[in-house]
Amino acid sequence: MALIVHLRTVTDLRGKGDRIAKVAFRGLSFYTRVLENCEDEARFNESFRWPIASNVDGNEMLEIQVFNYSKVFTNRLIGTFRMVLQKVVEEGQLEVSDTLIDDNNSAIRTCVSIEIKYQAMDGTVGAWNDNEFLDDSNRSENDGAFQFETDSLLSGHSQGSGVSPGRSHQSLQSAERSFRKTGKGVFSAMKLGKIRPPKEDHKGKDEPAILETEDLDRKAMRLGGGLDPDTISLASVTAVTTNVSNKRSKPDIKMEPSAGRPMDYQVSITIIEARQLVGLNMDPVVCVEIGDEKKYTSMKESTNCPYYNEYFVFDFHVPPDVMFDKIIKLSVIHSKNLLRSGTLVGTFKLDVGTVYSQQEHQFYHKWAILSDPDDITAGVKGYLKCDIAVVGKGDNIKTPHKANETDEDDIEGNLLLPEGVPSERQWARFYVKIYRAEGLPKMNTSLMANVKKAFIGENKDLVDPYVQVLFAGQKGKTSVQKSSYEPIWNEQIIFTEMFPPLCKRMKIQIRDSDKVNDVAIGTHFIDLRKIANDGDKGFLPTLGPAWVNMYGSTRNYTLMDEHQDLNEGLGEGVSFRARLLISIAVEILDTTSTEIMNSTDVQTEGIQNISENVTGKIEEFFLFGAFLEATMIDRKIGDKPITFEVTIGNYGNQIDGVNKPAMHKKKKEGGESDEEESELIQNSSEDETEDDGDMVSVSSTPPMKPVITDRNYFHLPYFEKKPCTYIKSWWQDQRRRLYNANIMDKIADKLEEGLNDVQEIIKTEKAYPERRLRGVLEELGSGCSRFVTLADKDQNQAGRTRLDRERLKFCMRELENMSQQAKTIRSQVKKNTVKDKLKLVQNFLQKLRFLAEEPQHSIPEVFIWMISNNKRIAYARIPSKDILYSIVDEEMGKECGKVKTVFLKLPGKKGFGPAGWTVQAKMEIYLWLGLNKQRKDFLSGLPNGFEENKALKGPGLQSFPPISLTYTMKQIFQLRVHMYQARSLFAADSSGLSDPFARVFFSTHSQCTEVLNETLCPTWDQLLVFDHVELYGEASELRDDPPIIVIEIYDQDTPSKFDKDPGKAEFIGRTFAKPITKMSDEHYGPPRFPPQLEYYQIYRGNCTAGDLLAAFELLQIGPGGKAELPPIDVPTDSEKGPILPVPMGVRPVLSKYRIEVLFWGLRDLKRVNLAQVDRPRVDIECAGKGVQSAVIQNYKKNPNFSTLVKWFEVDLPENELLHPPLNIRVVDCRAFGRYTLVGSHAVGSLRKFIYRAPDRNANNWATAGEIVVNMEPEPPVKKMETVVKLDATSDAVVKVDVSEEDKEKEKKKKKKKGGEEIEEEEPDESMLDWWSKYFASIETLKEQLRAQEAAAAEAEEKEDMEIAAEGADVKPDESPMKGTKGKEKGKEKTKAPKEDKKKKNQMTEVMDKKNKQKIDELQVYNKELENEYDNFEDWLHTFNLYRGKIGDDDDSVTEDERIVGRYKGSLCVYKMPLPEDVTKEASFDPNFGMFQGIPNNDPVNVLVRVYVVRATDLHPADINGKADPYVVIKLGKTEIKDKENYISKQLNPVFGKSFDIEATFPMESMLTVAVFDWDLVGTDDLIGETKIDLENRYYSKHRATCGISQSYAIHGYNAWRDPMKPTQILTKLCKEAKVDGPHFGPGGRVKVANRVFLGPTEIEDENGLKKQTDEHLALTVLHHWEEIPHACYKLVPEHVETRPLLNPDKPGIEQGRIEMWVDMFPMDMPAPGPAIDISPRKPKKYELRVIIWNTDEVILEDDDYFTGEKSSDIFVRGWLKGQQEDKQDTDVHYHSLTGEGNFNWRFIFPFDYLVAEEKIVISKKESMFSWDETEYKIPARLTLQVWDADHFSADDFLGAIELDLNRFPRGAKTAKQCSIDMVVNEQELPTVSIFKQKRVKGWWPFVARNENDEMELTGKVEAELHLLTAEEAEKSPAGLARNEPDPLEKPNRPNTSLSWMMNPLRFAWILIWRNYKWPCLGFLALLMFLLFIGLFIYSLPGVFSEKMVDAGR
Repeated sequence: MALIVHLRTVTDLRGKGDRIAKVAFRGLSFYTRVLENCEDEARFNESFRWPIASNVDGNEMLEIQVFNYSKVFTNRLIGTFRMVLQKVVEEGQLEVSDTLIDDNNSAIRTCVSIEIKYQAMDGTVGAWNDNEFLDDSNRSENDGAFQFETDSLLSGHSQGSGVSPGRSHQSLQSAERSFRKTGKGVFSAMKLGKIRPPKEDHKGKDEPAILETEDLDRKAMRLGGGLDPDTISLASVTAVTTNVSNKRSKPDIKMEPSAGRPMDYQVSITIIEARQLVGLNMDPVVCVEIGDEKKYTSMKESTNCPYYNEYFVFDFHVPPDVMFDKIIKLSVIHSKNLLRSGTLVGTFKLDVGTVYSQQEHQFYHKWAILSDPDDITAGVKGYLKCDIAVVGKGDNIKTPHKANETDEDDIEGNLLLPEGVPSERQWARFYVKIYRAEGLPKMNTSLMANVKKAFIGENKDLVDPYVQVLFAGQKGKTSVQKSSYEPIWNEQIIFTEMFPPLCKRMKIQIRDSDKVNDVAIGTHFIDLRKIANDGDKGFLPTLGPAWVNMYGSTRNYTLMDEHQDLNEGLGEGVSFRARLLISIAVEILDTTSTEIMNSTDVQTEGIQNISENVTGKIEEFFLFGAFLEATMIDRKIGDKPITFEVTIGNYGNQIDGVNKPAMHKKKKEGGESDEEESELIQNSSEDETEDDGDMVSVSSTPPMKPVITDRNYFHLPYFEKKPCTYIKSWWQDQRRRLYNANIMDKIADKLEEGLNDVQEIIKTEKAYPERRLRGVLEELGSGCSRFVTLADKDQNQAGRTRLDRERLKFCMRELENMSQQAKTIRSQVKKNTVKDKLKLVQNFLQKLRFLAEEPQHSIPEVFIWMISNNKRIAYARIPSKDILYSIVDEEMGKECGKVKTVFLKLPGKKGFGPAGWTVQAKMEIYLWLGLNKQRKDFLSGLPNGFEENKALKGPGLQSFPPISLTYTMKQIFQLRVHMYQARSLFAADSSGLSDPFARVFFSTHSQCTEVLNETLCPTWDQLLVFDHVELYGEASELRDDPPIIVIEIYDQDTPSKFDKDPGKAEFIGRTFAKPITKMSDEHYGPPRFPPQLEYYQIYRGNCTAGDLLAAFELLQIGPGGKAELPPIDVPTDSEKGPILPVPMGVRPVLSKYRIEVLFWGLRDLKRVNLAQVDRPRVDIECAGKGVQSAVIQNYKKNPNFSTLVKWFEVDLPENELLHPPLNIRVVDCRAFGRYTLVGSHAVGSLRKFIYRAPDRNANNWATAGEIVVNMEPEPPVKKMETVVKLDATSDAVVKVDVSEEDKEKEKKKKKKKGGEEIEEEEPDESMLDWWSKYFASIETLKEQLRAQEAAAAEAEEKEDMEIAAEGADVKPDESPMKGTKGKEKGKEKTKAPKEDKKKKNQMTEVMDKKNKQKIDELQVYNKELENEYDNFEDWLHTFNLYRGKIGDDDDSVTEDERIVGRYKGSLCVYKMPLPEDVTKEASFDPNFGMFQGIPNNDPVNVLVRVYVVRATDLHPADINGKADPYVVIKLGKTEIKDKENYISKQLNPVFGKSFDIEATFPMESMLTVAVFDWDLVGTDDLIGETKIDLENRYYSKHRATCGISQSYAIHGYNAWRDPMKPTQILTKLCKEAKVDGPHFGPGGRVKVANRVFLGPTEIEDENGLKKQTDEHLALTVLHHWEEIPHACYKLVPEHVETRPLLNPDKPGIEQGRIEMWVDMFPMDMPAPGPAIDISPRKPKKYELRVIIWNTDEVILEDDDYFTGEKSSDIFVRGWLKGQQEDKQDTDVHYHSLTGEGNFNWRFIFPFDYLVAEEKIVISKKESMFSWDETEYKIPARLTLQVWDADHFSADDFLGAIELDLNRFPRGAKTAKQCSIDMVVNEQELPTVSIFKQKRVKGWWPFVARNENDEMELTGKVEAELHLLTAEEAEKSPAGLARNEPDPLEKPNRPNTSLSWMMNPLRFAWILIWRNYKWPCLGFLALLMFLLFIGLFIYSLPGVFSEKMVDAGR
């Protein structure tokens, strides 16, 4: 299946020149060779071949471009020929001559003549072979040989179904001879023997794994002339993951299962503080819960924003899967105490896996959003600030520096959420629908079944299943289906959880309900990341309806299942358990809706049944297996007959297997008219025409008794007869899922192989790794494009789920994007960017692997079990997708129709540890799985040369599949194994060494090397010859792809008298190899023979266990017998017997080297056999030669050697990579000539000790002219880590100090600019101390880290933009020879101004900061000092000596425990003779060889001064979650315990202490600084310790004795502390380094070597007088010492180092960190001054006076009894955070009717304050039982609350405000201007600090949360804050409230504020009149009117009578 183009000639060319042509098809291009000096005709005559995986479409295009070739400039295009391939597809062969077209698409005269041939996949256009080309003289050389443009099209190793099995191989061999093989890569890692290119059907030649430079260039010249080196790609020339003939697949070398094994984990959580908790006047407690463990913080009273800073540690010893599924739950609880559980405010939960997947495995200073699980409509319930870190064994967490947290508390910007998760998460419902299950195992034994039958009378199904789902810490269950193997539930379980959830996995379990104990039947985990996509075009989690397969323990039933853990999902399942039909959907809830349920409780409800065909159409599948070999069978099981069982699902299972499902019969009726009917079985004989539906599956091989191979292993005597198995099974046809996964897997495999190549080229320092990387990217690009075209043809519409559709779209988008990016990155790969781009491409690999994992299962996996004596012994599990057949090559499983080497392993926990390392059996097995109707080719992948044996089926008829194969073709070979050497093996003996020998297995043969005693690096130098090896199959196939060789390394134990088994050997490791094969008719000679030695990685379980250097060749014995084989020209060694050494030609070429050894001394030697080491000696051995040190006569008195340097000569390979290891052994010379091994060390690589002459052309060696280094005022370039390069010719300017004048100018400028707010005052020199320097340095460290992060982010962003831009620009057909440099340059220009601005801003920002501080700094290292300076091994190296066996598993002996001492010395390796320029140096001392100028190693007395600053994050040691730490210093016999100064209940103690110890090196050189926990009763516990080797520091050229300060001063906080002044140090260093200088000159100049430094020369003394000095100049030179020629060592600056504290009981897990430094002063020098005072700063006493003047607009809370009038009895409460018990209240302003209150009331808060840390210090007892006070550091925050006083009930809380005294909003001038914005938008407003402003007055708002959880204004307060120091407060005292002294006047409160009892009438009058004025007036008018009427009526009779009387008169 290929397209071949033969380019003959290009005619009618114009002019004369060099011509080259490019032929492209499907994005893959080939170049012709360059034809030089062509005139009008260019005769190319070259063929190009594209192997293709899918039929060529008639619309596809072939393109040929012809160029004028130029070595210097870009090639110029002459013209292009494009042709649609429709005619070619129809006819299969075509000859074409046509004209070219130019850039404008117009025809030109130039003609091209080509011939094209095409063979389709189905053979529709006939077959042809390469020899049909008419003029093919060049074909064999150039058919695809130029592989710079990739050989990929994905099917570079296609099976080629169109080629008959018996094809001729002559063309292959001729091509082989024509190709010249060159050198190959040495490190093969796990390459199966010699490494070859993927083989296509029409070419078979070896290519080197890594082409040598010359070869590559020669190839380039021949094929493409001087192509632009930035465009050349090197295609895949290795076959790590694929094989040559495609008949064998690669075995997996790692044996031991890693899943399910328990490991140590530590989860540390710091609860820092909470903010904005919802609720009034709370007493919050935080509960931290992980799994079943709970811990609580202390309770904080009356606050909505409590500050805790409490640290919790949880330790676990569980498997990783269990650990990462554990839920971390943080809950805030209100008012919890002993009697009541408290009410839940809110919770936050995430799983441990989410934390572990973060950078550094931690969240640091992040805010968790709290929500209420019982009320999902409530919104955010507050925020909790915390640190969460998860540490596994060996993880090293880098804690960001924790000092002076002045960063803004931007909650929204620092939420505790993984990257990519939106800050506002919504509530969602997760619907898990459980439909039905199939294939459940019996869960009772037959005994129980019989008992049940006896009682019940019927035999029901023996299982009562239900399904349990665990998600996000919640559990849901279905109902129990009684007695059912095929239960139907049709139920859904509903979880309510925040979306996206922070819990990655959902656990679904089928369980068996039992009265005593429910047990798991099977478990399945669903990773939510695989069933959802959060991108722009993403989708919510969705799955199914789909079957999920469950695996677990074996299906034979015992009361106690030893593999029950497997059913729980721990470890790899060893058998199919059941399959479950489920679906998952997610619905985002609208929490505003009134209909939704508020609770998050799990619900279960019934659902509709779904039809059977929803999951796809059921198809009949056929699984065939042929067992070609069964060897390496463990001898323990070798005495009974063995059978192998193959199962798929329950089909083939002998215990309860099924044959045919009931549903299958229904399906048969529908007929089979589907798209694949053309591939229905074509029966091989005419009498086999009837349906084979009655064919009985054969799932196991016939029992066979094993035959002995050697003492350890047996094998089954299959010989020429190979048993077969076949199984028919019925499954839903969901092959498309597996096909897509296979395509992506193959792209990923090819990518991984390519990346391994690139890494190997870099590792072995071969040339042109960038070319190979370009080739890898091309292959990736074309592979991804191919996926997009293949994956879309979805034949199987039935059963497609939403997830199928969405995943397909997602994968296509991702791969399309990846293809574009690969093309872009390819164009950016240059020599200097290879490593960066390699990292980028590795991300692609991870993404591909992730995408390839299919979350919806289809066909279950295949299990192969070895059964002996009816017991299941060992198994292999093979994914069904790997053996699935497809007609499209890319979709086919990588092991389908191939011979696979399978190693059977023990099930479950039996496979842990040493048992898991041993092979139970090695199988060569051939598997094929596909649709039954597609099975016509199921035997085509087998090695040829066999006959089928079929079982009888009725009278004289045969079934179709064979039950065995008989091989008629047999080849005889001789195998030669050249075992040269192994290195870095495991120590298997208690001596710390091994007695290794190798056992080599090939087919059924086995041989051993000799045993070499006591070595970890054996050089066997032995040839093993295997005669008469019989291999079955066709010779040519065996040549291309021979079986693998297994090499196992063992340690031979010498038997003791009591040991009954004399041949006891312990397994050390295993590796695989493939031999290079020579057929009898081939010539034995270059390039393939003799084979080269290669390194093979040895594995023990999953761990690497060394390397094997060996070569393997397989030679066919022809008709002439062994006489025709190439002779073995080696004499037998008479002493060793018949041991053959590795012959010449294979063994490496040797040269004479000299190894010089510096013997310095031995340290910390432990006892051997309870006896102390007294007279040790060191033996050095390399390649059989060696040297011994002098014996140390008394180790206790002086452990140093008397003779320092010795040497020996040895023959070593020319190739440095083949250098043997060097062994260091220390022995103790005891009485009577006895020697005892103390310990040993193997130096695996001598490369770092090889002498290389210094490069005298380097910059700092240049001697032409002087280089002036000018010390000018320093913009802090250094802070941004700018490296100043010094050049020989130009003046280099290094800026170091800021002059006084500039300082003054800056100051003035700042004052002018400052306006009303002055940033910071100039620090007073007398106020500064060491801590000022320390905190300033930490700020700088943080700035540097921030700048680095910003720079990294900027670079990443820039790269992304470039990739995006280029992705848009690059056209797929663009010539790879056209660079994209021009484009990049243009882009850079346009971007430059923006960037400059950004940088300038950054620089000025930093400058402002630095100018602001003016404090000298020291260097704070956030790691150990030795890590920064390469362990101070600049000339003296430390080699750990080991003794004792390496542990069998993770929990036993650690490497540290095996260390029995240290050897100090060094090595120097160089080729003889020594370079003359070294020996001719004036002071060359031949006694010291290459170790010139080393100091004397006599004992030296030293004053060691240890400064311990502080410890952070200590592991709690007490029950209360705290510790009482103190420091212990040990050096030699001196031990200083600072026990009386322990710091109570503190996990971040500040020690601030220095300790002086006098020590004698070398006897006392290991300093231990330990932190212990003080206990009142019992012994004190070790928290952690750190060890420092002082000797290496003392002798190092980095001068680590006393750090060099930033500047020189003779008094003050920065006084010079070294007894030697800078000038003295400089003079001494110049003398030692033989550097000319220092020469001090006038005008502040000093010359050292060819450098001239300029700088200040004045210094101020204590009285302010200026003196002349050279010290500043000398110090400047010391700061630049690494730039001085011959010096090249950076001197250690004044520093503080951060060291991890470790505890031997918890190896590998940090128990905290300690900040410290060490100074050392020789006692024979002037004594140093007193130690610097670093004692902790004492907090300063302050008094805060707060005057509450008035309140306004306070909400009115009370209703009047009589009138309903609203009023409030207002009072204000205040306290400083942490001092709630000292809260103070004003008096009450009664009956405020307007919210106005007048108080004139003074609060007085005395407190202790640490200015540098901005924290209040409180010391108090935690409880009445506490022994002593605990010190707390709390942020300085003032809380003011407004309350409504009630007489008979609790007072009502109205509102509050909390002011951070360091930065709070400036108060408003009037009540009107005061608004809620001052709290809500606090970040945006200008802030003030009371510590700078001292006195502030203004209005601030009171706020509270309403029912809707929103902030509302509840009042305003006018307050005045006045801060005084304790001294100031004493001078001007003031009284509390309104008391003396300095009393405040009484408030002028309105009369209404008086109590009604005091003046009821007036109160009533004012109250009634104010509210009822008009009604009152109306009432009075009415009253007057009524009175008038009354009087009128009253007086009317009198008036009448009077009138009447008057009238009568």
